[in-house]
Amino acid sequence: MVNNNQVTQTISLEQYGIKNAKVKYQLSPKKLHDIAIEKGQGVETSSGAIAVNTGEFTGRSPKDRFIVKDDITKDRIWWGDINIPFDSNKFDALYNKVVNYLSSKELYVRDCYACADENYKLNIRVINEFPWSNQFASNMFLRPTETELENFTPEWTIVNAPNFMAVADEDGTRQHNFAILNFTKKIALIGGTGYTGEIKKGIFSALNFILPVYKDTLPMHCSANVGKDGDTAIFFGLSGTGKTTLSTDPNRSLIGDDEHGWTNENTVFNFEGGCYAKVINLSRDNEPEIFDAIKPGAILENVILNNKGEVAFGDTSITQNTRVSYPIHHIENIKKPSIGKNPKNIFFLTADAFGVLPPISKLTPSQAAYHFISGYTAKVAGTEAGVLEPQPSFSACFGAPFMPLHPSKYAEMLSKKMVDAGVNVWLVNTGWTGGPYGVGTRMKLKYTRAMINAVLNGDLGLYNYNDYHIHSVFGVAQPRSCPGVPTSVLSPRATWNDDEAYYTTAFKLTNAFRENFKKFEAYCSEEIRRGGPQRYAF
Repeated sequence: MVNNNQVTQTISLEQYGIKNAKVKYQLSPKKLHDIAIEKGQGVETSSGAIAVNTGEFTGRSPKDRFIVKDDITKDRIWWGDINIPFDSNKFDALYNKVVNYLSSKELYVRDCYACADENYKLNIRVINEFPWSNQFASNMFLRPTETELENFTPEWTIVNAPNFMAVADEDGTRQHNFAILNFTKKIALIGGTGYTGEIKKGIFSALNFILPVYKDTLPMHCSANVGKDGDTAIFFGLSGTGKTTLSTDPNRSLIGDDEHGWTNENTVFNFEGGCYAKVINLSRDNEPEIFDAIKPGAILENVILNNKGEVAFGDTSITQNTRVSYPIHHIENIKKPSIGKNPKNIFFLTADAFGVLPPISKLTPSQAAYHFISGYTAKVAGTEAGVLEPQPSFSACFGAPFMPLHPSKYAEMLSKKMVDAGVNVWLVNTGWTGGPYGVGTRMKLKYTRAMINAVLNGDLGLYNYNDYHIHSVFGVAQPRSCPGVPTSVLSPRATWNDDEAYYTTAFKLTNAFRENFKKFEAYCSEEIRRGGPQRYAF
């Protein structure tokens, strides 16, 4: 039976090898919130949300992400530094150690699912050591109805044990933490880390294999929203480039903020039931929808509170990767269900810390494929140990850590869909203007929103040479004017007031693009290769 607060039935975990556990099944977010506070694992903030500290790890650990190499995966996965193979026998042994560790403990179990489109639905059972990790699963995955729970059969299982520490030499891991996918046993095994992002990204990685291999559907690391006329927009981008911020728009309905599928039935659907947003420097003035979503049911991670329980959003003393997780219905204007039609516009977001890319430019199909495979953004000083000046950062398909197949597979699928749907593709620089990081300033959010709105309203949709300028280094078409944006801002070179310094820096970035793309050239057509910068620095 189910009531408004929680499921009253219980379940056994014996089938997973977990014995004598005290199972807390399908507890409400409020109950999990209260248990976490009672156990001293979190603090209630002034907004009613819970604030937790994820411990040693405040972000994903990509070098400790593994995929079991077996008959399903051995000839399909793009093995290497991103998809690291794990021995199946080692997995079995480690799994047994984890479930033995979890036996006789109080555990929190949730049945949920991914993929808002019924044709692609993936049922999931999540087994957590911590109550707030289970609350995260409630926020981030889709929540079954009472009727669906009565006959629920999980297809994938997530086993999450943050306090279990592996022994690297014995268990086959790199160090004590790990996140391992087993496609044969349909298990995501996570241990040694309290960072909740590993939970959702494990299933995202699984879907990035399942959907293209078995469903001929493109998985995407992107956000999406839809206008009043049903026009869908997609926003690709790495962490910190503005996916969540720009897709959360009071004038458009949010489909989702991070992970989607694009089907052959001309639909785009959300994988998730919630949002996981960065909150560094968050303010109600700039991002009111996200700010107001931080209320009872939300989980804040690694933030600093004052003595009134208020969040100091600018304080990054624990990490720059401060986060909030909340169910999507905390946003007022959402699409129900989380499904849209074929997109009309796709935005590639990049935070260019070199300050040389135009704030917005229109891409040709070959340029779109090149930039999608490249997945460029930049690291700035202070974000990682040893980063003292801007550094280019490339992540294929704007999500390489979650892509089990070769990037060319996803790029081919995207290119075909873009052509078939007649989509316009735009490169948007949400990074620096007037110089690189440390000299220039971050692009004003109001200007970026104005440019996005101009595209969505059709003011920048038509291309002709009188309205656009072809960038002399990157070859992209940058508009000469845009409503709500000073004309001078549209030309990155003009904002520098130093042509020699600008071109020196621009050529430095083009060389980084070329060097990164070398590993993909053998897999790409000449047309795609020509989509990159065509001028060299001497």
